[in-house]
Amino acid sequence: MILGQSLAQWRAQYPLLDELIALRETSWFNPAVAPVSEALGDVGLSAADVADASARLARFAPYLARVFPQTAVSGGIIESDILPLPQMQALLGEEAQTEEGIGTLWLKRDSHLPISGSIKARGGIYEVLKHAEDLALAAGLLSLEDDYACLDSDAMRDFFGGYQVAVGSTGNLGLSIGIISARLGFRATVHMSADARKWKKDKLRAHGVTVVEYASDYSVAVEQGRRQAEADPRCHFVDDENSRHLFLGYAVVGERLKQQLAAASVVVDAEHPLFVYLPCGVGGGPGGVAFGLKLVFGDAVHCLFAEPTHSPCMLLGVHTGRHEELAVQDFGIDNRTAADGLAVGRPSGFVGRAMQRLIDGYYTVSDEQMFRYLALLEQTEGQRLEPSALAGMPGVLRVLGEQQGYRQRMGLTPQRMAQATHLVWATGGSMVPQAEMDSYLARGRQLLQDA
Repeated sequence: MILGQSLAQWRAQYPLLDELIALRETSWFNPAVAPVSEALGDVGLSAADVADASARLARFAPYLARVFPQTAVSGGIIESDILPLPQMQALLGEEAQTEEGIGTLWLKRDSHLPISGSIKARGGIYEVLKHAEDLALAAGLLSLEDDYACLDSDAMRDFFGGYQVAVGSTGNLGLSIGIISARLGFRATVHMSADARKWKKDKLRAHGVTVVEYASDYSVAVEQGRRQAEADPRCHFVDDENSRHLFLGYAVVGERLKQQLAAASVVVDAEHPLFVYLPCGVGGGPGGVAFGLKLVFGDAVHCLFAEPTHSPCMLLGVHTGRHEELAVQDFGIDNRTAADGLAVGRPSGFVGRAMQRLIDGYYTVSDEQMFRYLALLEQTEGQRLEPSALAGMPGVLRVLGEQQGYRQRMGLTPQRMAQATHLVWATGGSMVPQAEMDSYLARGRQLLQDA
């Protein structure tokens, strides 16, 4: 029984479950999506909250520029560039077989964010910085008017050394939390699930971070991390499932992306819609990004979440309306995928509820498809990403090929679609060791050859 119902009853009530349980690539376009004027209130956060987070990151910029030289060129601001993908655009256009064209295709390279090389360098680093600021302000060791470069001192590291930071992670969030926490001086512990890559664990240990490994999946690692924090009042637990601070750290990107697109002469309005395809694990990263984009672009931006066929937790939670009450394992779905950052069986209830009327759709992608796109992107554009970062790539095909009345309902006429911008959010890959990347590419090339 699953929440008091048999599997047969669930399947009868939600026929889409048949597709998910069979591990078939599936798309679902959200019939409850609503205008931002109605739906933004669901989030419980505002543009003022995002502006506050942005101001905090600006205060920390001198510190980051000093202790992480790779951020000096951006003045200590952690941001990634956008890149046009003309050759991939042509390939997807051929596959779409549409006379009007698919619009233009771009890549958002959070795969190359400084410090920890993934989208988690946004929310993860932001939450630790906020915690450090709160502690230092409360202790009278810092004021908002100070040059935050003063935090780079033995005295401040000794102070933070009296506190601990913990997190549960499949890999990338752990990297961002561990690296920034250790640099500030915190005692950092990362609870890693079984699917986390060895190189990520090794890198954390090299930074002086304690890594605790589990034979189980992400949910167990999170629960164990939460328990550790509850037992120590001086331990701050970064709760990937429920944290508003993580969410706001991601949301800051909205205003920045607006400036980047404007600089590239990309117009975003009702006649020139923007589609953003976001790989989704527990949901905090894509949820926060989508919130920030909705604040900035309103109804002109359409966000879709992409998940592995073996880990469709957010699609399952939102589609049934039961959110974190359900895990994919309840339905016999194994949560085993090469897309380690997306190997999450139970979604964030906070994100699912906050964003359930703001996300246009959800779709699943097989590991094989992610590897094919990984090899194709390297072959056509010279970009190397980890498998999970390719989950967004088929999004444009899912939108153009949908048969659920979504485009008509949203007023997405053929003319508007031909003028659309499609942005694939690359979530990680730049820090993958060469040998591991070579094995990814070899697998993808073989799959292309066999197709």
